[in-house]
Amino acid sequence: MVDRPLRLLPGVVGILLYILVIPGIFTSWIVLGAQTEKWPVFVPLAILTGLVWLLVPFGFVIVSPNETKVVQLFGRYMGTMTDVGLFWGNPFYFTTRVSQRMDTFETGQLSVPEQRDNMGKLITPASQKRQPSKVNDREGTPIEIAAIVVWKVVRPAEAVFAVKNYKEFVQLQSEAALRNLASRYSYDPHGDERSLRGHTQEIAEELKSDLHDRLNNAGLEILDARISHLAYSAEIAAAMLQRQQATAIVAARQIIVHNAVGMVEMALEELQKKNLVDLDAERRAAMVSNLLVVLCSHSTVQPVVNTGTIYS
Repeated sequence: MVDRPLRLLPGVVGILLYILVIPGIFTSWIVLGAQTEKWPVFVPLAILTGLVWLLVPFGFVIVSPNETKVVQLFGRYMGTMTDVGLFWGNPFYFTTRVSQRMDTFETGQLSVPEQRDNMGKLITPASQKRQPSKVNDREGTPIEIAAIVVWKVVRPAEAVFAVKNYKEFVQLQSEAALRNLASRYSYDPHGDERSLRGHTQEIAEELKSDLHDRLNNAGLEILDARISHLAYSAEIAAAMLQRQQATAIVAARQIIVHNAVGMVEMALEELQKKNLVDLDAERRAAMVSNLLVVLCSHSTVQPVVNTGTIYS
């Protein structure tokens, strides 16, 4: 369905018809009927004019900024009104309001209706409940995920005629695209592979591209799509948190050991370069051991007085 621009008459034309022209014609029929005494001729004309006068208000159409009206006549698409203002046209036109403002929503939002008692008193107002989608990632780990989608209507006629309800269509397709995306990637990064937690920008761009392919045929444009919630499911959250902590500890230890070895190597080179001490292989090994213990230890170094030698 291709949008066709439709222009109606200015609203002032309908106002003049309603206030001046049609009442004047109606009065003329009555006067002519009274003067010529040909009531059978002028009474039906007066009744018809009165019916037209009653229909005139139904022809007024108001178009607000960032809004369009899709116009139909007896089921046939006539065009799309994009000009802002008050207009007047066929009273039998049926118009569908389509907002072209940016709209946003978060997947997994549930509408909780208001609750009233038997007397009609409000107990709990209507609200929105957040319930992220539960899905398994590529490794089969259950996770919770939600996304915020920003969209707008760019082709009103397609949005009205291509799908039954374009707002519900956006929400359902966004939910499906998010689930499909989550199942293709793992939660935690493994090497250089993309992951949901480690490559948020790339994942967001892929989600936006997927949604564009799904919604383009419905006259909708995706402006932005971002993951707003990402976590392990409650039943495995504690265990996976321990795994994350263990992974972080191992990574930190690797950095500490790597830098400690470099510092020990630098210390030995400086001592040898300046000829401060003469160390044999056994003394060098003892020094390396002591330095590594000091640099890699969790606790604060405690002073120790050595009263002997390394040989006693």
